[in-house]
Amino acid sequence: MITRNLCFYCRLFFFFSLPLTVCSQTGSIHEPVRYIGGNSIDPDLHEGRLRYAIGVDSRQTLRVNRTHPQMADDHGWTYNHASNLAYWKGTFYQQYLSNPVDEHIAPGQTLMITSKDGRKWSKPEVIFPPYVPPAGVKIPEGYDGYMMHQRMGFYVSKSNKLLTLAFYGHTEDPFEKGGIGRVVREVKEDGSYGPIYFIRYNSHTQWNETNTSYPFYKTSKDKAFVAACEELLANTLITLQWRDEDNGLDGFYTGKRGGEAFSYYSRKDGAIVGFWKRSATALSTDGGKHFSTPVKAETLTMAGGKIWAQQTEDNRYALIYNPIKIDEYRYPLIVVSSDDGIIFDDMVLVQGEVPPRRFYGRWKDFGPCYVRGIVEGNGNPPGEDMWLTYSMNKEDMWVSKVPTPIRYAVNGPVKEDFNQLSENGAIPNWNIYSPRWAPVNVVKSPVNSGMALQLSDEDPYDYARAIRVFENSQNIEIGWDFMVPEINKGLMEMEITDQFGNRPIRLKLTELGDLIYHDGHKEVNLGQFGYNKWHSLKLDLHAGINGFYDLYWNDKVVAKKLPLTVAVKSVERISFRTGAYRDLPNRKTPNEDPEPPLPGSDTKVALGIFYIDNVFAFPKR
Repeated sequence: MITRNLCFYCRLFFFFSLPLTVCSQTGSIHEPVRYIGGNSIDPDLHEGRLRYAIGVDSRQTLRVNRTHPQMADDHGWTYNHASNLAYWKGTFYQQYLSNPVDEHIAPGQTLMITSKDGRKWSKPEVIFPPYVPPAGVKIPEGYDGYMMHQRMGFYVSKSNKLLTLAFYGHTEDPFEKGGIGRVVREVKEDGSYGPIYFIRYNSHTQWNETNTSYPFYKTSKDKAFVAACEELLANTLITLQWRDEDNGLDGFYTGKRGGEAFSYYSRKDGAIVGFWKRSATALSTDGGKHFSTPVKAETLTMAGGKIWAQQTEDNRYALIYNPIKIDEYRYPLIVVSSDDGIIFDDMVLVQGEVPPRRFYGRWKDFGPCYVRGIVEGNGNPPGEDMWLTYSMNKEDMWVSKVPTPIRYAVNGPVKEDFNQLSENGAIPNWNIYSPRWAPVNVVKSPVNSGMALQLSDEDPYDYARAIRVFENSQNIEIGWDFMVPEINKGLMEMEITDQFGNRPIRLKLTELGDLIYHDGHKEVNLGQFGYNKWHSLKLDLHAGINGFYDLYWNDKVVAKKLPLTVAVKSVERISFRTGAYRDLPNRKTPNEDPEPPLPGSDTKVALGIFYIDNVFAFPKR
């Protein structure tokens, strides 16, 4: 229990809820968790100068489109946010809310996307439409429309029924008196949905079955559905996620209010650790019915973005959040991990990309926002991975698969030819950034036999990216093969970086078919590389203050002792990217200044397509 390491008086104080003023220690109610890593982010860089959690595969599940909505969700709404994730009977379910342009501005609806493998996702389907009140029911004074707001989207009952939930309220403030209530419907295995019901009305209001648009769940003739709803209502840890919208004047919630956007895990000693926005955390010893008074975890730097907490498949713990104190800039997305759920270490990247925000909207914060995982009980996908979901710029929807155990370093040589991998399947040990219009996949090699890594790109404002971490080295040989088909109209930048993201070696394949490398700060054009055939590149790299490298193309030396673009102590990853390096938006980019949509953002550009194979990195001892 959480009191086992407390003195006798502290145990008395804890159980009788007396003020606690002594014996403060990490792991107690005074400081439930502590991050001891010491490293923090550089706010000027999207990656924050952090190392990567190795093998994270991030894929865009929705790319919004205002002018061609048939290419996205059929609605063309460009504010999309508050994603939730479940896995049930072999299918991933991602639920999110959507408004036409702005946060907290009517109308609002909730949609669902599904996937069998977490890589290829369906077209969104509306599951909770914009609210239409019964005839004669007016919007209360002080409000101007209807919206949706939810922190929780799924519940799998003990009878294995999948429920999906959402919350209706009034713009621009759906909380407490502005709320109406929470709705629920059943998700069927054949992809259909049951009727919509209210499962709980806000206790701060007079809404009930006589003046709302959907019936109360108890009126359903489906006894199994009603039983699943009753089970959910009795599950304290799940319903604590609802408290943001309704503080429970009727006594529905027990204990003190902890904050917003609740997540939790159970420690190995049985204590439950609760987390909320803005670094708030607390402990419970009675299954979540009561928590200690929430305290600020001073070592967890965060603002109004969500924090996601869970026990991972390797029997450890993870916290995922944006480690910044500014609400408008929510990047990067990081993970810290722990053996015991108390002491956390090793801050590493989950998502370090921030593409341009294509459409202005109120409160559309830059970066990966409101991360959530799969709530305990809502399914466990095959494998040892942690699955996360979030919105990007509160615009597009994403998922990330994070392998466990979480690691950031590689020992020994790297040699990969992709031939053991399945077409369009998982790509172990690679960090993948794959937008809908710029996918990254393993495919059959279009020239010769075997498999190859394909990066393609038709996105006017984003790119495909694949990163391979290798052993952190000062002296190393690195090489790979590339092939560019004649249909290519794009560019690819190929870089070697250090652990902080500095780019000492930079090469480029241009739209015109040229191979370019950097000689210090100068670009040197080697001329045409030749389409539809494989080429090899090799670098003999010596990092350091006066570092240099030798460059080989198709086994012939191109140049010797080329100076590095920037001085680094060592290197540890290779990056392939179908677009130019970006550092905008930054912390000074205006977030709330209205601006028109980015030109051409809804139309694909000419295809860029590249193939990579036979990647190696051989450290020199």
